[in-house]
Amino acid sequence: MLNNMRILLIISGGIAAYKSLELIRGLRRRGAQVRPILTKGGAQFVTPLSVATLAQHKVYDDLFYLTDESEIGHIRLARETDLVVVAPATADILAKMANGIADDLATTALLATDRPILIAPAMNSRMWANTATKRNLALLQANGVMTVGPAHGELAEGEIGIGRMAEPVDILASIEAALGGPLSGIRALVTSGPTHEPIDPVRYIANRSSGKQGHAIAGACARLGAAVTLVSGPSSEIDPPGVEMVHVETARDMMEACLKALPVDVAICAAAVSDWRPAEAGTQKIKKDKRSSSTAPNLALVENSDILATLAGRENDRPRLVIGFAAETDDVLAYASAKLVSKGCDWILANDVSPDTGTFGGDDNKVHLISRSEAEPMAGPNIEEWPEFSKVEVAARLAERIAQSLGSAA
Repeated sequence: MLNNMRILLIISGGIAAYKSLELIRGLRRRGAQVRPILTKGGAQFVTPLSVATLAQHKVYDDLFYLTDESEIGHIRLARETDLVVVAPATADILAKMANGIADDLATTALLATDRPILIAPAMNSRMWANTATKRNLALLQANGVMTVGPAHGELAEGEIGIGRMAEPVDILASIEAALGGPLSGIRALVTSGPTHEPIDPVRYIANRSSGKQGHAIAGACARLGAAVTLVSGPSSEIDPPGVEMVHVETARDMMEACLKALPVDVAICAAAVSDWRPAEAGTQKIKKDKRSSSTAPNLALVENSDILATLAGRENDRPRLVIGFAAETDDVLAYASAKLVSKGCDWILANDVSPDTGTFGGDDNKVHLISRSEAEPMAGPNIEEWPEFSKVEVAARLAERIAQSLGSAA
């Protein structure tokens, strides 16, 4: 919650400004006080009336409006706040922030503030990738400016790429983390992505996991203030900001990295770890033998160690909360409930990964949260169905549940 926290919200001129309205609504629901600054560009996308109505506060937009300056002034506006949030943060305002330009109320307040600043960048992917933008962002981050996003997705021009402003739920989580989130002081271990088990130097055994859900969970926990170690198998997902990354390839690599990360308060095993690996991996590419009637080599497999069960079964440094995933194609709840018992973990997130669901590699996920019934152990597990969410929303909801659980157990 953000009860009575003072947020100075700067809305700059990007089409993502429409999301700022939902952000204001979320801040107000959490008890925050919102003072909005609307730039001239921002006013092209949202109106002062809509912003003021949702914020329940007047909108500031003119550096040289004498009444505002006499009553509060840009210096007081910049300092009588707990956090300054810029959402959306366009390439233009990032450049001005990085170079100390103060040519309107928003940039003057940013230059005058001595409070923490959180930015939510939003722009075309080519602008985001531009060397100048990278340089400006690096300078701002070196000066302590916090960032959330941008995300990959559909952009205003109809293109697909990096540059989409983070969703309001993620910005809210980052705000809570910046102000001392509910997972502050908590150490979290998250596994993500597939593992690759080499057959020879060019072939391997793998699965269809993209790492999207695990990476989203790591980011969500970090935004709530947790110190997160993310152990990821090969994935094209961007490393979430604010987490300690450990990149691995095989299941054995992942196990070693997880044990090295202990002790932690919570372990979330979202990776799709290969159950088996070749007993021996060839040191050279296996060639077809055209002289043989059977060209397929015999592939002997051995079982990999179970990371989830290993973490749940630790004696001296078992995490307070161990969470696994059960990706199934049939009898999802039955298999997941059995897995909860056999692995010895506390929660299982069960999801259907049948080909027609699009879960593997997709942006959405529908899960059931299965947990042990401490009050009535003989009654079987508790099963809670969640609506279909984006993987980012699933991650945010899970992070909030983790905060509630660890908080009540403290």
